[in-house]
Formats: sequence, structure tokens, C-alpha cells
Amino acid sequence: MVRIRKQAISSVLFGIIASTLLGVVGCTYMGNELLSPLETVTHVDIDRYMGVWYEIARYPNSFQKGCVGSRATYTLMEDGKVSVLNECNDGSFSGKLRYAKGKAWTVDKGTNAKLKVSFFWFFAGDYWIIDLADDYSYVVVGHPKRKYLWILSRTKTMENEAYEGILRRLTEIHHYDTSKLIKTLQK
Repeated sequence: MVRIRKQAISSVLFGIIASTLLGVVGCTYMGNELLSPLETVTHVDIDRYMGVWYEIARYPNSFQKGCVGSRATYTLMEDGKVSVLNECNDGSFSGKLRYAKGKAWTVDKGTNAKLKVSFFWFFAGDYWIIDLADDYSYVVVGHPKRKYLWILSRTKTMENEAYEGILRRLTEIHHYDTSKLIKTLQK
């Protein structure tokens, strides 16, 4: 039993070290193509970022399967961390309200564009702000390995011109495959 636990702990530690080293290298493959590290915006005013954001589109993921009307509310806490409340309706607008509460914190104090978000005490995910409107009317959140992607807006809809501009930058600058995006139903 002790040997199995030591092997399990060794495996977990190896996974954490390997993930960290791969993150330091910072490169991602898309198919056979080696991509440059994902770039973030140069600065985020955390106070202006707080409030409600509506999801316009996202990459499919298991934790939002069946979600409609997705939205996130960010609130600055006294300790400088951010309270995160993600909400959606399950399956339809009349479906059961699903929610997840978490915390976020800045890991790049120079830009405030790289954050970690945790919904479970031990696990934290990367939350990188890669596109942001000057007036904070929309934001695009990515992941350094391009596994996740969200387009968020202060309103439930987005002008087509703004959306098309985001898609163009996601493809040309950030090398995301925008064909994977699914539009989020908003009431």
C-alpha cells in the first residue's frame, strides 16, 4: 500500500513538473505546425474589468456542455483576488440554473493580463486576456496552449463587425482555429 502511494505521488509530481516545464517552453503545436507563444494584451485595468460579462462564443468544453445564457460576474475582493461566479441555464433558458464559484488572481502584475482561476482548492487554470476593447465592451480569453477560448461582451449580443474583427485577429495573430467556436445562445 505504501509503495502504491509513493508511486502515485511520484506520478503526480512528474506530471506537475512536466506540465510546468512545457509551460516554460511556451510553444504549442497546431497539427504539425509549431506556434509561437500566445500573446496577451499589454495592460488590463482590473477595476474596469470587474462586473458582468456575457458569453458570445466559446470553444466546446466538458464543464459547459449544454449551457445557454452563459455569463460571468467578477468582483474584486479586499485581498486583491477576484471572486468569480459563472452561471448558465442547463439545456434551455428555462432550464435549471447552473453555477460555479471560484477565485482568480493575477500572475503577471506588469500587465494584469495573465491570471489563474480556481474553482477547486487544488486546481487552477490559465486565464489569459488576449484581446480587449479599449472601452472594455468585449474581451477574448484564451489559454497558453490554445485549448480554451471565450469571447465575452458586456451585452448579450455583439455587433457583427466587432465579432468578425475578433475572429480575424484570433486567426492571424493568435493562431486559433475559429471553426471550433460555438456561438452561445443568449436570451
